[in-house]
Amino acid sequence: MQIHKRKPSEGLAIGPRADLGLTPTIDSGVDRGNLSRRNLLLSLGAAGVASAGGALGLIAFRDEAAAAEAIMDPSLEHQWCRVVDLRKCTGERKCVSSCQTRHGLPPEQTWMRVLSWPDEHGGEHYMPVPCQMCENPPCQAVCPVSATFTNPQGIVLVDQETCVGSRACMAACPYEARYFNWESPAPTNKMPTQSLNTPEFPSNQIGTVGKCVLCADRMPYAKELPACVEACPNGVHYIGDLVTDVAVNGQTTVRLSAFLKEGNAVRFKEELGTSPRTFYIPGHGQPIGGPSEGVS
Repeated sequence: MQIHKRKPSEGLAIGPRADLGLTPTIDSGVDRGNLSRRNLLLSLGAAGVASAGGALGLIAFRDEAAAAEAIMDPSLEHQWCRVVDLRKCTGERKCVSSCQTRHGLPPEQTWMRVLSWPDEHGGEHYMPVPCQMCENPPCQAVCPVSATFTNPQGIVLVDQETCVGSRACMAACPYEARYFNWESPAPTNKMPTQSLNTPEFPSNQIGTVGKCVLCADRMPYAKELPACVEACPNGVHYIGDLVTDVAVNGQTTVRLSAFLKEGNAVRFKEELGTSPRTFYIPGHGQPIGGPSEGVS
């Protein structure tokens, strides 16, 4: 069987237009803001989106149909992000198990951790931690063979045919979101015929490093959302597009910028200058990343 090795610059293969069932709840009377994608990210400080106040312009589409069409159009350069709504997370970890199943990961390896720590009332706080899809990824900067790269849509990937397993990226990642492949993929791993052993759907070869790929082979060219998003019964995980200002979790569709602002969204360890594209909406006042002790 001939394996196709895609160059990083090629990005995702274009397929038929998908129907993701998006019906954005966007106010038709709101003007588009002048804030660029990068300025939107830079405006989200450690104190949360709300602290930006009036300086945070809302990027909105006047026409709901136009917004839905834009996010589904493969000809546009989308800029993906993730929103994790901690208000809904109950620690079921179905996001983790669904990712393992789809990517054939062994039981001891997950591409997403779910941190937990006790709250003051005898319950628990939970926080899923996948790859944060940084705009300034330290893992990419230290890779000696340039196996780690960012595709045109902002997803950080690993070309496992190039990776030599130095594990420098693992040491550089402040989120502990990279994993060494000690074993072959599980026998249940069924790779899509349209995406054979690509960075978007890696085969996790022995001696290489794997990580969350945000199910890049699905977006936006399949009628499915990332496995973790679909599996969560509570709708914790949203996939957002910074270009169209839309986020969806398979249950509801929201205007991304308004959702982040109203939820006082923050980013994990953003003081390190990584510019992560994963936003967290704090659930019950708990610190992002957990307390200094008692985190499992």
